[in-house]
Amino acid sequence: MKEAVRVGRHTEPQPDLQELLARTARGDQEAFAAVYDRVAGAVLGLVRSVVRDHAQSEEVAQEVLLDIWRTAPRYRPEKAPAMAWVMTLAHRRAVDRVRSAQASAAREHKAALLDRTPEFDEVSEQVETRLEREQVRRCLCALTEVQRQSVTLAYYRGLTYSEVAELLALPLGTVKTRLRDGLIRLRDCLGVSA
Repeated sequence: MKEAVRVGRHTEPQPDLQELLARTARGDQEAFAAVYDRVAGAVLGLVRSVVRDHAQSEEVAQEVLLDIWRTAPRYRPEKAPAMAWVMTLAHRRAVDRVRSAQASAAREHKAALLDRTPEFDEVSEQVETRLEREQVRRCLCALTEVQRQSVTLAYYRGLTYSEVAELLALPLGTVKTRLRDGLIRLRDCLGVSA
């Protein structure tokens, strides 16, 4: 469908938006300029109704118009009228901006709350840590010598099961069994539920 534009005494047919998008998809800058002129106002109006902030609305509208230029080859006239496609792009971009702004505000709010969180009482934290260490030492002493050596080498010195087996001159299976049994006894001694 062609739109008519009056030039002097003559009326010249103007290409419709769908045709302009097809030409834009082929890289026709003049066609894109015509698309821009036809849809910029409607795009900005829709974006403003969603975003509400005028400066951000203008920014989002420009992004939408760039999207039209970049994604014109993906427009399929059989799926939607040209203006509906443009307005869908605008609505999606506007909603994305609002969601992004809300997520940013939520992160800032969370950060502000964390800044207000009182610092831990260092003395009580140190006392707790010391008591926990003492309890672990007592429980380690309750293990058999091989269990204690295996646990100490694997968990305090960071050796692999194979390295522990080699260092203690024991078969790997034996080390694994002693480690498992030692950890079970530690868990029971420390009162940790499985």
